[in-house]
Amino acid sequence: MVRVLFILLFPLLLAAADLRIDHITVVGTSVQRMQSALSSVGIATVYGGPHIDHTTEMALVSFPDGSYLEFIALQPGAAPDMIDRHVWAKYLRGDAGPAAWALRTTDLAAEVQRLKAAGIPVSDPQHSGRDRPDGVHLEWETASVGPEPRGTFFPFLIHDFTPRNQRAFPQDHPVNKDFRGVSGVVIAVRDLDASVGQFRQAYGLPEPLKQVDKQFDARLAMFGGTPVVLAQPLTRDSWLAQRINQFGELPCAFLLAADNSARYHAASTSIWFGRKISWFDAEKLGWRLGFEPAH
Repeated sequence: MVRVLFILLFPLLLAAADLRIDHITVVGTSVQRMQSALSSVGIATVYGGPHIDHTTEMALVSFPDGSYLEFIALQPGAAPDMIDRHVWAKYLRGDAGPAAWALRTTDLAAEVQRLKAAGIPVSDPQHSGRDRPDGVHLEWETASVGPEPRGTFFPFLIHDFTPRNQRAFPQDHPVNKDFRGVSGVVIAVRDLDASVGQFRQAYGLPEPLKQVDKQFDARLAMFGGTPVVLAQPLTRDSWLAQRINQFGELPCAFLLAADNSARYHAASTSIWFGRKISWFDAEKLGWRLGFEPAH
């Protein structure tokens, strides 16, 4: 009986190890302005080109592990009705900053089936793509997980039709080698315990570690061995509570794993679950980005 139960649960137990970040998304009204802000803290980006929806364009900074941070903003002259139909319209127009995250999958259909078996709603795959400035055409498909806008609470899934390295490495190599990759996604939530339950249901995760960070104004929950950190506001009038009131439950900060952080300035630091988190200047960036020593 125990052996049978283990076999039945094995796919769920594997799920936590499969939480490999494909990319994280920061959105706003101007790609150039977001690129300039990230450059002001020492991180360069490259322009990635317009999306085929004729509504948004993007820039990115990729890392050696293949993950990347992307900026998505409105194309100049984008039609208002097209913007209205965009899944992230509110975040784009509101310069929301951190807005979404995506997981890599080599078998999108199998992951969709696994999530549905766990009781999590998943959308049908949606085809998309863009043309790089050098003319290379990229194509992929995505699937949204959960009832929220794509990639905001649960990560969305992405599978490439064209070689993934062409999407992540537009110059055939990582844009930045000081950071190994994306190590954390901090998601602002209204109810920490309820959100913990949703992630455990979707990914078969154990109980998380919890702590309070008064400076960040949050009760935090971290699932060990995953990039997921959940953050519930401590007070009703804090920046975190105001963000949830304006945009809903979605990422509020991202973390990078640093191999070489000596030339980057930390405006402040936190200790989360025994790990030192150094924060870039949020005033310069307009959003929150931190880094920690790579493991």
